[in-house]
Amino acid sequence: MEAYAYSLVDRRGAVAQNPAKGATVMKPSTKDKAEGKFHETKGKVKEKAGQLTNNRGLEAEGTIEKATGKFQGIIGQVEKALEK
Repeated sequence: MEAYAYSLVDRRGAVAQNPAKGATVMKPSTKDKAEGKFHETKGKVKEKAGQLTNNRGLEAEGTIEKATGKFQGIIGQVEKALEK
């Protein structure tokens, strides 16, 4: 029998146990905030690398990814406010 890890969240959005490992799963709002921060940081690195190498394309890509990350973080904050 194979074990599968599924993210389970009940109707209220509460964290459920992961049936395969018994670990807790992040709420969608927390996941969005974490992913947003990751993309924001990744965008900053790309933006700075583009500036240092004088690569306008990489710099623009970093700026876009940084803005996308900020937006995703805001979505996570709104989801958290709506959970209450």
